[in-house]
Amino acid sequence: MNSHILKAVVPCVLVILVLSRTAPAGQAGKSPVKVFVLAGQSNMEGQAVVDLDGKDYNDGKGTLALLMKDAQKAPLLKHLKDDKGQWVVRDDVWVRYRREGGPLLAGPLAFGFSVYGDKHHFGPELQFGHVIGDHLKNQVLLIKTAWGGKSLYKDFRPPSSGGHIGPYYSKMLADVREALANLKTDFPGYDGGGYELAGFVWYHGWNDGCEPKTAVPEYEANLVNLIKDVRKDLNAPSLPVVIGELTGPWVQAPGEWATLRKAQAAAAARPEFQGTVFFVETHDFVRKPEESPNPGHGHHEFGNAETYFLVGNALGEGMKKLLTAVGTK
Repeated sequence: MNSHILKAVVPCVLVILVLSRTAPAGQAGKSPVKVFVLAGQSNMEGQAVVDLDGKDYNDGKGTLALLMKDAQKAPLLKHLKDDKGQWVVRDDVWVRYRREGGPLLAGPLAFGFSVYGDKHHFGPELQFGHVIGDHLKNQVLLIKTAWGGKSLYKDFRPPSSGGHIGPYYSKMLADVREALANLKTDFPGYDGGGYELAGFVWYHGWNDGCEPKTAVPEYEANLVNLIKDVRKDLNAPSLPVVIGELTGPWVQAPGEWATLRKAQAAAAARPEFQGTVFFVETHDFVRKPEESPNPGHGHHEFGNAETYFLVGNALGEGMKKLLTAVGTK
């Protein structure tokens, strides 16, 4: 993979909400900072419930807190708590997420980097960050560029697809560039040792599936164009890309959802992407609504923490394979 290592420029001060704690005095991982862009729509924003319960959350069923008490599932999740029983905060993995209509979220990996901006929700970034943080000795930065209700057909439409460039394609690139220019401002512990664009994750599909006559037939071509255009616009021609399968409970049904899932897999299988793009299956991670905190939200995986944890883990393991293939350690 071609390295893209630059020094960050410190611009004007931004309003930042650090959810977990103040930034560490020094950078925990070595430089250059390995940067991963996590892009998509509402499920990438993060809908998993950590610890909310009561009647509004199905008495806490399917939350992370309850899963940690399950003797069969707790071993898989044990790294999320320390020896004192406190939720782990990882200083060697940073997260940055500029939501719409809310303060910038920036800080060490923990809960809260979701659309809600609180400590009670998380998205795929949580376990993805743990997997990649364990894999690399470098400091890791996850830049989330995810906004709910956005299609690839229109909102994220890449330049090579023709027509109007999607406003959220442009916003995605702007957010990445802003994040890289603001490393020292957003993360005071940054040592100034530069960064490397190391990977791109795409977890998306709901809105295009709602437009079977227009968006679904174009999805494969639009996704191929998105990958090529992102690589070109970020000057990272061999950037590893992981595509996460649309996860929802309907994905194995016939019709537009099955077509869309096949399009996602087909895009990753293109010969020109061999060894640099990986498709991750996630349909087995869907849990029953009655075993989840938000039974009526199938489009958000019912808010089930196990689903989001497993999706993040699969995306991380997929990225590990690509990083290993291109020699990134």
